[in-house]
Amino acid sequence: MSKRVELVFDFVSPNAYLIWWPLRDLVRRTGAELDVIPVFLGGMHKLTGNAPPMIRDADVKGKVEYSMLEMHRFIAKHNLTKYKLHPQFPFNSITLQRMLFAADQDGRGVQFAEAMLPAIWEEGVDVLDPASLGAAVTAAGFDAKDLYERSQTDEVKQGLAANTDNVVARGAFGIPTMFVGPKGAGEMFFGKERLDQIEDELNK
Repeated sequence: MSKRVELVFDFVSPNAYLIWWPLRDLVRRTGAELDVIPVFLGGMHKLTGNAPPMIRDADVKGKVEYSMLEMHRFIAKHNLTKYKLHPQFPFNSITLQRMLFAADQDGRGVQFAEAMLPAIWEEGVDVLDPASLGAAVTAAGFDAKDLYERSQTDEVKQGLAANTDNVVARGAFGIPTMFVGPKGAGEMFFGKERLDQIEDELNK
């Protein structure tokens, strides 16, 4: 199906949460399909020379403050009032991402992302504590033990690394990046402010 959006995804990015719900509404409205591509954002930054905006733009007078203003405007526009900055941000997301990759192998990547985003960005679950993370995964309806065990396998580790390499090869450098069109060959859009452009592309 050509009406498809692939979302490059890492739980550590606040933008992964902020884009999720408006994008889900958009794909439903347009009759498109949504895929997640689990990646490791830290690896993307290393491969591209990019950095988190608060670091990259720290010395640019007014830019970080303006970015925060735009974020609050986006939150208000889309009624994302439950959003809270995670207390451990920026946390190490590698285990979560490998669990997401394993869930995606089962055809449940979108469901895993949607179930865990509120736990992380609304409830502030301790993602670095295995018991707390496991409880959240279980509460979301997944087999936490199975996903964790698979997250430690070479197959999943190498698969996540390959995903990260592949999206960079396709032009991605940060999150949220979306590819719109045939799977593996869609046109790239970057930034949560591109929703209107993505809708136009899906409606062609």
